[in-house]
Amino acid sequence: MIEKIWSGHSPLWLLLWPLSLLYGLITAVIRLSYRLGWRRSWRSPVPVVVVGNLTAGGNGKTPVVIWLVEQLTARGIRVGVVSRGYGGKAGHYPLLLSAGTTTAEAGDEPVLIYQRTGAAVAVSPRRAEAVQALIDQAQPQIIITDDGLQHYALCRDKEIVVVDGVRRFGNGWWLPAGPMRERAGRLRSVDAVIVNGGTAQPGEIAMSLSPGQAVNLKTGARCDASQLSHVVAMAGIGHPPRFFATLASLGVVTEKNVPLSDHYAPSAEAIQGLVGPGQTLLMTEKDAVKCRAFAEDNWWYLPVDAQLAAPDAEKLLAELQALVN
Repeated sequence: MIEKIWSGHSPLWLLLWPLSLLYGLITAVIRLSYRLGWRRSWRSPVPVVVVGNLTAGGNGKTPVVIWLVEQLTARGIRVGVVSRGYGGKAGHYPLLLSAGTTTAEAGDEPVLIYQRTGAAVAVSPRRAEAVQALIDQAQPQIIITDDGLQHYALCRDKEIVVVDGVRRFGNGWWLPAGPMRERAGRLRSVDAVIVNGGTAQPGEIAMSLSPGQAVNLKTGARCDASQLSHVVAMAGIGHPPRFFATLASLGVVTEKNVPLSDHYAPSAEAIQGLVGPGQTLLMTEKDAVKCRAFAEDNWWYLPVDAQLAAPDAEKLLAELQALVN
């Protein structure tokens, strides 16, 4: 239902329109308060790059963060990552992730980034505290914040916005009548716009998500996803239909598709109840970091990697590298 409202295909968005105006007013006042100096932003001594979005829901932001970390690390740059840690509740903040950190403590996306990249990752609702913790303990040369475009309490040296190229901006209205956190005009002030799928417009960087082989949660064994049989697909991400479409493009025939809410807290019983005898559970990597502790033999996940079009991608990386040199 919410997708129909946000896309403009349901007239119910008109009922939420007054709340959208209030949301837009509040966000505008917050941003103006920082511009006029009524509220102070903290500037890190280390360059900060924000990777965010203008809309609610999954746009492919986390794969972009992983891509940036891997690409910059390959260039010999020490990268740190900061996140709010949405979906997690730590005993203290800031929290620096370690091999034993759980998604219940740090949230699913920070744990995924840490496990995929090995980079230093810190979480805190106050991102400036997480940045300072990374500087004190990991000495990064550049810091990437996963989300936080609207978190103006932290100064940034570069802003990168990730856009869903298929859904774009829906009906264009602020939450809750539409999907917008900020209006599309905000793109004029950012440093790069990465478009995930669909058709990139002039000045935007085209991106696609490239799936790898399916990975068994318990054994680490790999195989082509199309080789799995009697598949039940599960996706607890911002936009589950993207995952199901990816499986279909790989030739995976699913017996059931199960969309779950983003940042859901799984239980062993609930996930085990999704599959019957002889069935195989196939999930996203974001789901896997939450389910690995109680995984069954027939549970698999599908990792994806961001692929950004050259030469725009190389230009972006050169700009980020210049911040360090």
